[in-house]
Amino acid sequence: MPHPLRLALLLAGLSAAPAAQARLTQTENAPLSIERMRARAYPGSALTTRQTLRPGAGYERRVVSYLSDGLRLGALLTVPNGTPPKGGWPAIVFNHGYIPPRQYRTTERYVAYVDAFARAGFVVLKPDYRGHGSSQGEPAAAAYWSPEYTVDVLNAFSSLQKLEGVNPKRIGMWGHSMGGHITLRAMTINPQIKAGNIWAGVVGPYDVIFRDLPRWGSGSGANDPRARLLTSYGTPQRNPALYRAISPNAFLADLKGRPLQLHHGTGDTHVPLSLSQALAAGLKAAGQPYTFFTYPGDDHNLSRNLQVALRRSVEFFKKSL
Repeated sequence: MPHPLRLALLLAGLSAAPAAQARLTQTENAPLSIERMRARAYPGSALTTRQTLRPGAGYERRVVSYLSDGLRLGALLTVPNGTPPKGGWPAIVFNHGYIPPRQYRTTERYVAYVDAFARAGFVVLKPDYRGHGSSQGEPAAAAYWSPEYTVDVLNAFSSLQKLEGVNPKRIGMWGHSMGGHITLRAMTINPQIKAGNIWAGVVGPYDVIFRDLPRWGSGSGANDPRARLLTSYGTPQRNPALYRAISPNAFLADLKGRPLQLHHGTGDTHVPLSLSQALAAGLKAAGQPYTFFTYPGDDHNLSRNLQVALRRSVEFFKKSL
């Protein structure tokens, strides 16, 4: 459980007091630790329109920017046409998976996914993590090795809460692959995220990640963030307290009834099914609500079952938000 002072500061959008920071143990002070990430603020900013795009079917599309750690980051924003419902539109922060930063483009990839949520009446904000597209800053290591992308998404969430026409109490998160890890981590940090939908997520505890996750995108030698984590902390077996402190899976009880829906193809060769299975087992043990869909033989993008998975995800957010 977060310390009451840290939780109050988070809800108020204020910086953590030095006394709150000082109470963190050396283990809790690791950059990825959930408690350390709870102890800081994610104020976001107003969303500023940078480019108006061709509209979709029943919604407008814009490239916008917001602030995270003093960096100006880009994002794709879709807003349904018409008058918002009482209290404002429900909304989704859309966390994309790993794409080599130099190849990433704001308006490419995930077009069908964003379209499905937008046509269903959700405001959708797809953040460009730092160093991606036109976003300022340098790309970071994947979100399970360093905290920067989660920081960017938590600031995107706060920015979306400020958008006129959005209901700030009806915002969830969707995440694919690395974005699934960001979604889970963000939900254990910010209790205002109402629901999460994760496809093929890197969502197992660290012993499962080290055991089962292929090393694609990890780099090599001194540039390998996975190796640096092991050098700094040792293995999960030798340093269990540290890995509990940095793993969102150790904080599932703090979800306090906020639901998750998981999707995973059994033929996924990028992120093995075992990671979603581990999260499902953890949610069950923690008594948290979840649904878990597997797709026999399907791949990392659920290519054979895309429409089925999208329909289930839309229905989930309609019920949860």
